[in-house]
Amino acid sequence: MRLALIGYGNISTTLLTQLGGQIGGQLDAVSVLVRPDATATAQARLDRDAVDLTTERTVCTDLKGLMSARPDLVVECAGHTAVQAFVPDVLRAGTDVVLVSIGALADSALHDRLLDAARKGGARLILPAGAVGGIDLLAALGPAGDLKVSYRGIKPPTAWAGTPAADTLNLETLDHAAVFFTGTARQAASAFPRNANVAATLALAGAGFEATRVELIADPQAPGNIHEYKVSSPLARYSMRIENLPSPGNSRTSVATVYSVLREIRNRIGPVAI
Repeated sequence: MRLALIGYGNISTTLLTQLGGQIGGQLDAVSVLVRPDATATAQARLDRDAVDLTTERTVCTDLKGLMSARPDLVVECAGHTAVQAFVPDVLRAGTDVVLVSIGALADSALHDRLLDAARKGGARLILPAGAVGGIDLLAALGPAGDLKVSYRGIKPPTAWAGTPAADTLNLETLDHAAVFFTGTARQAASAFPRNANVAATLALAGAGFEATRVELIADPQAPGNIHEYKVSSPLARYSMRIENLPSPGNSRTSVATVYSVLREIRNRIGPVAI
């Protein structure tokens, strides 16, 4: 398989390192799309991170260059702006995309644009479970209707730095758990684009952006990034709590997110998908 990555930050770096240890030598090529001013640094990092994956390692500075590498699968790891700028064209070209920045789909116009591009290109937009579990069951319950979903995202105060949480809380001195947002999944994903991808994932798998209720909390005692949600449907009821370790170098992202993308790639390569 020929793999391409949009963005080369913390998620991409960790992903390539883990791929090297688990599927070393099973990729035909790895390409990475970065800003023009980051080319030299990115090439050196790629040669280091992907040395066990393939001998064909390419850094690109525009989408034309990335697509000329003929990727079989593109993984987006660069945020909402990159989703808007690149993903529609990739899908329209007939290439499947794993979307890490799922919160971008809270923009209904962008959501529709991506679906239209996927249909026209005969490609698939793949939404990984990311840092949360039980998405398979939630998606299965959806068609039965009357689905009720509520979610609580709890992270240490430092994970909320640079977000609207800082407008209402002193994150540096906070000494107790504090709720700073209550609303819909659409509102959460729009206001906290780097922190509320789980809310968007639950909404897309289940009751939708408007019907999924969200509470966001800063807690200095949180052992990591905690995701709690409850589901009620005519077919089943369940609740889930997941305590994720933050990704090294990026406290906003759970390290489980990287492994979720790794699972998607393994399922494409291996003889069994699970």
